[in-house]
Amino acid sequence: MRKKKFDFYPGLPTRNRPFTLEDIVCGVDEAGRGPLAGPVFAAAVILDPARPIDGLRDSKKLTEARRDELAPLIKAHALAWAIAECSHTEIDTLNILQATMLAMRRAVEQLATVPTIALIDGNRCPQFAPHIRAHAVVEGDDKVHAISAASILAKTARDAALVALHATYPQYAFDQHKGYSTALHLARLREHGPSPVHRRSFAPVRALLQPDLIEPDLFGETA
Repeated sequence: MRKKKFDFYPGLPTRNRPFTLEDIVCGVDEAGRGPLAGPVFAAAVILDPARPIDGLRDSKKLTEARRDELAPLIKAHALAWAIAECSHTEIDTLNILQATMLAMRRAVEQLATVPTIALIDGNRCPQFAPHIRAHAVVEGDDKVHAISAASILAKTARDAALVALHATYPQYAFDQHKGYSTALHLARLREHGPSPVHRRSFAPVRALLQPDLIEPDLFGETA
C-alpha cells in the first residue's frame, strides 16, 4: 500500500502558499499577550518532513496534558526549534505588541538552522534580517503545523515560567491562572496589590497603582 503523503499545511491551499519547495520554512507563534503578569513568550520551529508529528494544532485547543506530551516530541523531531521571551519590564517599556514582535524575532534568530521564510501566526510580522522573508497567516496555528508546534512550545514554556513564579509569589496563585485576568487573579491582585512581575501598563494593574484613574468598569478590563 502506498504511504499517504503528510500535509504540513492543511489550511493553506497549494496555490496560495507563499513559499516553494526550496524554502526553509519556520513557524512562529507567541503565548502570553493577554496576561497581567510575567513575560510574553515566542517560539520558532522548523519541522522535519521526514519525521512528521501527529496531533499538532493550536495549543489553545489541546489539553495541558496533550501539550506536555507533544512538546518533547517537537523538540526531538524538529530540524530546529527555539524559544525566547520578553520580560514584563520590556512589555511595559515597549508595549505588548512590540514586545511580542521582539520575542518572535529573538526566537527566529536563535534557530540553529536559518530559515528563508517565517510564517507568523496572526496578521502582523516582526522585522527579520533581509534574507528571511516573513508572511502572516491568520489563524495559522491551525493551518500550518510548524506554527502549531511553535504555539505548543511557547505555551508550555510560559506555563512553566508562571509555575516557577508561583514559588516566589504564592499569594497570587500564578500556578492556577498563569497570569490571566481570571476572577481568582483579580481578587488576589486586589488583596495583595501588584507584585514586582505584574505588568504596570495593563489597565487592572495600573488602576491599583493610580487609584485616582479608576473608572467604574476598568478593573474588569483585560489587556
